[in-house]
Amino acid sequence: MRVALFIPCYVDQFYPGVGLATVAVLEALGVEAEFPVAQTCCGQPMANSGCMDEARPLATRFVSTFEGYDYIVSPSGSCVSMVRNHYDHLVDPEDGIATAVRSRTVELSEFLLNVLKVKELQGRFPYQVGLHQSCHGLRELRLGPCSEVMSSRDSMMQQLLGGLRDIRFSQLSRRDECCGFGGTFAIAEEAVSAMMGEDRINDHVQAGTQVLTAGDMSCLMHLDGIIRRQKLPMRVMHFAEILSEAMGL
Repeated sequence: MRVALFIPCYVDQFYPGVGLATVAVLEALGVEAEFPVAQTCCGQPMANSGCMDEARPLATRFVSTFEGYDYIVSPSGSCVSMVRNHYDHLVDPEDGIATAVRSRTVELSEFLLNVLKVKELQGRFPYQVGLHQSCHGLRELRLGPCSEVMSSRDSMMQQLLGGLRDIRFSQLSRRDECCGFGGTFAIAEEAVSAMMGEDRINDHVQAGTQVLTAGDMSCLMHLDGIIRRQKLPMRVMHFAEILSEAMGL
């Protein structure tokens, strides 16, 4: 199995530890992922702002960079969803290579559970963890349960973390609400974005969260800014970082 590691630009620039933790977890499970150095942005910031002409060459580059891999794994639900669900207007739908690359691009928890068939990871994490289910991962990749869908679905992130010894999960009053980041939404609608983020943090404070985790560092970046400004005793970690720390990698 030939696996490529797709690291989003904001992780590469601001949170490289998330990429390293992802590699550590994959290698512990016997996967040697390659990192194609030609990779750049997937084009999501441009597409979200309606700049399709600017996003198109990035989508084309993504396809050419990751062509030929069995799986393209990324620790970011929003970037994976961009490739899988929103390249329709950026690449030729009749292009078989582009179609293959898109279908093989998966989020980390998807890869661990659906491809590697991980049942339980050995490790210890003696903290109360609050899960933030990011919108793209939740509603576009179906990585967890959402309240507007009347059917049961397990959270993939919680499945992976739930096998760790001594971990506890916060019981939130609104477990699947948006954090308010939304990419350029946080710039265009700063006040609304900040208020939504504060609502999410207050829910975690009331629930006793010690470590706040998610599958998207973009959401956690937004929430961490609020945590730091309010000087709250709460850590922010990508779930790959929790796994890496708990497994002693």
